[in-house]
Amino acid sequence: LPNGKWTGNIGFLDRDGVLNIGSEDYINKPEDLVILPGAADCVARLRQAGFRICVVTNQSPVGRGLWSSENLSQIHEQLRMILLESNSDAILDLILHSPWAPWDGSWARKPNPGMLEAGRQILDAAENSTQPNLLFDEKWMDRPDESNSIMVGDREVDMIAASRYGVKGFRCNSQVGISEVIEIILGGTA
Repeated sequence: LPNGKWTGNIGFLDRDGVLNIGSEDYINKPEDLVILPGAADCVARLRQAGFRICVVTNQSPVGRGLWSSENLSQIHEQLRMILLESNSDAILDLILHSPWAPWDGSWARKPNPGMLEAGRQILDAAENSTQPNLLFDEKWMDRPDESNSIMVGDREVDMIAASRYGVKGFRCNSQVGISEVIEIILGGTA
């Protein structure tokens, strides 16, 4: 982190409508990805404030066979590349996706908090160089204090996942993205 040791705070970010322009027909290939203005600088500012960044995105086209996990990985590599080209501090520490359809009722799909739980456990394990016993459901009893972690999303499912997991939720307009809420997150008055 630019400002030293990680404090344990995580910035959980939805992808479409937060970092990039979303599409009703999905982001189907890397070339479809258009980063929202200021997104890279906002990611960098969160990192400079001591947050690890974990993207948590519902991607049911994978589970429904519309495209492969490899295709999604290429889209995410493009996302990382564009952000870093714009600001070298715009590092995404972890990108998680849920391949499940809404009707599957998966704990890993927002509005459920499974991806946030997984992100916390993976980032903690990476920081502490330990092998955790990962547990993704209501039975995870030794949850850390998440009162200083945040979730930014453009949809109600993001805010519900934030509430269920116990992080502060910040909803943004999907045409503006994270730039709309960054000052509020970092203590400004936007």
